[in-house]
Amino acid sequence: MKSRFNKTAGAVISGLLFSATAMAETVTIGYQGMMNPWKHVIAEKQLEAATGIDIEWRRFDSGAKVITAMASGDVDIATAGSSPIAAAISRGVDIELVWILENINEAEALVVKGSSNIKSPQDLKGKTLGVPFVSTTHFHTLFALEQFGLSEKDVKVLNMQPNAISAAWSRGDIDAAFIWDPVLGKIKEDGKVLISSGELSRWGKATFDGMVVSKEYGAKNPEFVSKLIKLMATADGEYLSQKADFNADSPMAKSIAKMTGGDVNTVPGVLALYEFPTLDQQLSCSWLGCGKDGGAAKALAFTSEFLKEQGKIPKLQADYGLFVNPSFATAAAKL
Repeated sequence: MKSRFNKTAGAVISGLLFSATAMAETVTIGYQGMMNPWKHVIAEKQLEAATGIDIEWRRFDSGAKVITAMASGDVDIATAGSSPIAAAISRGVDIELVWILENINEAEALVVKGSSNIKSPQDLKGKTLGVPFVSTTHFHTLFALEQFGLSEKDVKVLNMQPNAISAAWSRGDIDAAFIWDPVLGKIKEDGKVLISSGELSRWGKATFDGMVVSKEYGAKNPEFVSKLIKLMATADGEYLSQKADFNADSPMAKSIAKMTGGDVNTVPGVLALYEFPTLDQQLSCSWLGCGKDGGAAKALAFTSEFLKEQGKIPKLQADYGLFVNPSFATAAAKL
C-alpha cells in the first residue's frame, strides 16, 4: 500500500513544480487537529516539494482562533469549521471559502458521561456542557438545545478548547461535551453519544470543515492555491480508493496520527465517519458551485442566520455566494 500512496503523490508533485523564482516566498497556513487525508499532505511536506515555497505551518485548537489569526493578517490560508467561517464572513473578515475539507457527518457528537444520569436531551437541564465557542460543535449545541426546548439558561455551556474538555471530563468537572476526535474517541470510552452532527444535519443544519483563503492572498497567488487544492483532492482520492482496505498500517494513517496526536488504530474508524467530496462534487451545486444557490453558500447563510438569532453576530451578508470561490478548484481540475 505504501508504494501506491507514494507513487500517486509523487506524480502529482512532479507535475506541480513551480519555477525557482518562487523559492523566496513564504506562506502561513493554519490547520486544526481533525483527522483527515489533508494531514498526510502536511506530514509528507508534499506542498513544499510541489511548489518550492517555504511554508509556515501553524496549528490551532479551534476555528475561532484560526479566524482571529486570519483577521489580523497573521495567516494566509487556513482550515476551519463552517460556523466560524460563517461568523467571520458575517463580521466582514476578508476571506473566501475555496475547498470543502469534509462533510462532518457523524464525526462530531454530543457525548454525556455515563455517570451523569442523562438519558434524554431534556435531562441536560441543570447540567454542565463543554464546547469550543464559535465552532461547528457550538453551532450544533445551540441548535440541538433549541430543538430540545432548552436554552443556555437551562444548561451551563462552557467555552472550552479540546484539550481542556479532555482534562475537565477526566476530573468530572463537566457532564457533557460536543467535540471532535481525537478527544471525542477518548470521552466515548466512559460516555455515550446523545446525538451526532450527522443527525442534526439531517434536521436541516449541515456543517462542514472548509479551507479559506485571504482574498488578497488568493488574488495574488491563484496558481499556488490551485496547486494546494490539487494535492488535497489527490489525498482524498487516494483515501477513497483504498477505503475498503484502509488500516492502521497505511502511511496515510500514520501521518494523520502524527499530525493530530491521536492513536493510529483509531484513524480508519474516524475517517469513515466523514464524507470527503471529490473534486467533481466540490464544483457541483452541492458544494462550491452555483453561487448563492450552492450548498456551501446556503450552509453559510443559514448558519449565519442562526448565529444572529442567538446574538453571536451583529448582522448578515446579503449574498454568501460572494464568499465562495470555486475558481481555484476549477483550475486544480485542469492540472
